[in-house]
Amino acid sequence: MRALSHADFLSLWEAGHGLHSLDRGVLAATALLPEASQDNVADWTLGRRNEALARLHARHFGSSLGGWTECEGCGEKLEFAVDCRGLIERQRERNVTPVEVKGQAFRVPTSRDLARIADEADAEDAARRLAALCRMDAGDQREWAGEWSNTELAELGEKMSAADPLAEILLQFACPACGAVREQALDLPGFLWAELEAFAKRMLAEIHMLASAYGWSESEILALSDRRRAAYVQMVRG
Repeated sequence: MRALSHADFLSLWEAGHGLHSLDRGVLAATALLPEASQDNVADWTLGRRNEALARLHARHFGSSLGGWTECEGCGEKLEFAVDCRGLIERQRERNVTPVEVKGQAFRVPTSRDLARIADEADAEDAARRLAALCRMDAGDQREWAGEWSNTELAELGEKMSAADPLAEILLQFACPACGAVREQALDLPGFLWAELEAFAKRMLAEIHMLASAYGWSESEILALSDRRRAAYVQMVRG
């Protein structure tokens, strides 16, 4: 896994403009591994992809991943913090063997699978399509998926989550305002991209400032160490 330079981050931010969060997650994970292609990473399990993104965050933005959300009941702002090292450790519990329910074998979902069901507005329909995509036996997948009860689909979902523990990152909140206790899924690709975008825009602002003041090119400014660039920025600001 390689370290990304500031130029790499700017290129990554530019390449991800306008992409879906799923595609951005694949793009970011691919950037860490030069030998991997986006096609290959799209077929990684979601847990493996999220582990790579957690490593990227820990290496370049710090181990603590924190932010704010809102209570769905009363709108109160709630703070959260997640340790990326804990996320990476959790993925060690993954199970590479297929999941079995009712004598049927299933693999765990990938980014490509989620992309295929992204157009489903109904959560139950999406779950059935996902189960059909992950079923390892041949046959009419849509017809088969309609035969399972919601209870059976829930059992399948639980077993998939246990097999790929970092596929879904659930945050637990106890709202101090209304007392509600809730779970909310963390969109790790989306969260990481928001941080990457903020970083890229700060870098572009510094490049613009130094280029205007000294006439340096973007590549010359990016070649400066963080400490040196910060010192020049401070001098320009006065």
